[in-house]
Amino acid sequence: MSLRYQINLRILISSLCILLLGGSIAIWQARNAVDKEVDSSINLAVHLIKFGFSQTSQNPHAETDWLPQFNALNETRHLSIQLKAPSGEIISVARKNQPTNYQEKPPQWFIKLVEGQHPNAEHPITTFGGKQLTLIIQANPLDEITEVWQESIGFFSSLFLLTLFTFLAVNLAFNKALKSIAVIVNALKIIETGQYQQKLPDFSILEYDSIAKAINHMTGELSTSQQENRALTQHSLEIQEDERQRLSQELHDELGQSLTAIKVMAVTAAYKKAAIKQATDSIISVCDHLMTVVRSMMHQLHPLVLTELGLKATLEDLLNHWTIRNPALRINIDCPDEVDTLEQKIAIQVFRIVQECLTNIVRHAQAKQACISLEIVQPSTTGKALRICVTDDGQGCATDRIKTGFGLLGIRERINSLGGEMTIQTQPQLGMSVTACIPLY
Repeated sequence: MSLRYQINLRILISSLCILLLGGSIAIWQARNAVDKEVDSSINLAVHLIKFGFSQTSQNPHAETDWLPQFNALNETRHLSIQLKAPSGEIISVARKNQPTNYQEKPPQWFIKLVEGQHPNAEHPITTFGGKQLTLIIQANPLDEITEVWQESIGFFSSLFLLTLFTFLAVNLAFNKALKSIAVIVNALKIIETGQYQQKLPDFSILEYDSIAKAINHMTGELSTSQQENRALTQHSLEIQEDERQRLSQELHDELGQSLTAIKVMAVTAAYKKAAIKQATDSIISVCDHLMTVVRSMMHQLHPLVLTELGLKATLEDLLNHWTIRNPALRINIDCPDEVDTLEQKIAIQVFRIVQECLTNIVRHAQAKQACISLEIVQPSTTGKALRICVTDDGQGCATDRIKTGFGLLGIRERINSLGGEMTIQTQPQLGMSVTACIPLY
């Protein structure tokens, strides 16, 4: 169901409710108005007739001459007036008034709703000559009901025109709003294809303009992230190719030469006069060197100690390695035994994160001390999480330069792949602190 249809439906329902409420109030007020008008006309007629008879002469035809003139008054148009003698004879009967325009006569259902109960009113009067008469007044409110009907038609016509105007105004406003929505939707479809350079124009409507600015900000951030990911991917591919080239070179230089030397020594040992003992010692020495080279390559590709002894022992071995190579840097680690129970996919990523952090500290921080802290916490009802904190007292850097390094981008991507969050705090000459929180489901 479209928004336009919902709004128009609500306006229609509201208009019908107003129509019903207004009609009920109008009929109630019309009924009261008719009753008051009829009662007022009866009281006025009674007083006027009493006054008129008190002033008439002894002429026996005075009543019949005076009453038609009285019935011609506009104030008595709602009444039917009769005079009855004590003997029951009707002295004068006034014809019931009807609306002058019969085409405008109200419908019968409206007359039944508005017309109340108006019993005949009888009032004794005495003429100037002392004659006793009975004044019979019967209400005839059809003229008043006709007027109320005309007023009701005017009221409901105005309400209909107002509703129609409201529909037109709302649809005109919605036409402009829906055009803005169409522009936003089309832009989002383009953004969905990965074209984050697409920007929304400024809108005259404040709410749509705020949405457009928010979308433009989002696409800007997505474009920046896309560029960073592309650069990181390219950098990772370059590192991968460099690593393959280096491994290939080592295999060629170390394994190839060593195997060639072993083959030569073995061929030499096949002669009868060859020095077997010297050849075997040389072969053993070359094999020991090959084992050292292979073990080093395997450690670079994947630390076997991580699988065999766990994460804590692997991190301690890593720290010993960096401490030997950088004696001026003092590294402290606080790691509980619980980290050895982590899943293998999390453990290897945590090892790489700490390894990259230490690499950045050695290469760029010029620090004298570094601290590594791992802790399993339960921040809220979301479950346990692994909190990693790596700090140093090095030179730090400005906040706007944090995203320029591929090392930190790689760390961030590893943390994001585990569903975690990463925060960096740094200031020039005040060191750097890298904190990561990784959920443990």
